[in-house]
Amino acid sequence: MKILQQLCSVPTAPFAEQHVVRYVEQFVAARPKLKLSRDRWGNLLIDLPAGRGGRGGRQPRTVFTAHMDHPGFVADLTPRARLKAPYSLLHARFHGWVLPRFFRGEKVRFFNGDGSEVTGVILGFTLGTDRKVPERVTIKTKGGVERGAPGMWDQGEGRVKRGKFYSRVCDDLAGAAGALTMLDQLAKKPPKGPVAVLLTRAEEEGFIGAIAAAIEPKLLRKTDRIIAIETSAMQPYAPQGKGAIIRIGDRTSVFNSALSYFLTQKAEELAKKDKAFKYQRALMPGGTCEATVYDVYGFTAGSICVALGNYHNMDTAKKRIAPEFIDVNDWNSMVKLFVHVARNGHGFEPGHKALRERVEKRFEKLKGLL
Repeated sequence: MKILQQLCSVPTAPFAEQHVVRYVEQFVAARPKLKLSRDRWGNLLIDLPAGRGGRGGRQPRTVFTAHMDHPGFVADLTPRARLKAPYSLLHARFHGWVLPRFFRGEKVRFFNGDGSEVTGVILGFTLGTDRKVPERVTIKTKGGVERGAPGMWDQGEGRVKRGKFYSRVCDDLAGAAGALTMLDQLAKKPPKGPVAVLLTRAEEEGFIGAIAAAIEPKLLRKTDRIIAIETSAMQPYAPQGKGAIIRIGDRTSVFNSALSYFLTQKAEELAKKDKAFKYQRALMPGGTCEATVYDVYGFTAGSICVALGNYHNMDTAKKRIAPEFIDVNDWNSMVKLFVHVARNGHGFEPGHKALRERVEKRFEKLKGLL
């Protein structure tokens, strides 16, 4: 929970993930068994080599991936028009998908590189041409904002209340926090197979970092088994409180069948040993996730997520901006599943060997009745 609260209190926005990068650098530096690398696009990869008993060499890795951004603002040039001191106008670019009706009059908070924070109120916006969502935003601020500073909805840092975790961002820093928590546990006793965590940029603008990582695979290998982590808009058939979700598909595509079956097997094993662990299995069509990108480029990809409330900070019931929230027990179950999958990832075989053996055993028993 400590990493969850810390990371979800770090400011971020698409193309302005520098504060998250700094947190990850410090996280890795404190754990000597981890190795950090990056590509020219700014995506990060944290590697944990196989421990004792591993086969060594370039054996297939289990790679968990999450994105470092969240729909938000990036400060641009301050216009010439001035307001009465101490207020001033600020122009900012907005990146991500949030409906226009949630903007005007809402409070935002910008984060300068020196640690200072500046609050503001949205006065107006212009819509983008390709997507009819705000692209340029005018904000009344109280204080100076650096060009390039990320801005977020002013909905507070991470906190727990009545079994729910609330923050100005869960999507997807809660997913990234789950992956880092997994590494924190695994680094004390590395698994038999190599494990890595890929952290990507600008997912909210169309998976820009993930596409870069797939097109120019400096960090990835074609033999990697990729598990995309998300906080996905909750669905009636996959509610909060029922556990981590093995996400078999999104709005756009379905994911690798063999890997999804493997994840389900590992979840079933864990449920038999740990009565506190809960899981679900569902197609989550609330959006498209990075597993679709990796699938398009020929990688073996699956997904694990938790159900998210107030998706992209939109409280549609109250028609206002609000903190995102997830269920604490769901997140804990997700981390447990990450660790169990990572420790057993070396046992995954492409294709459907395990399922084929299962159905053929049944066939052998009953074929005489045909």
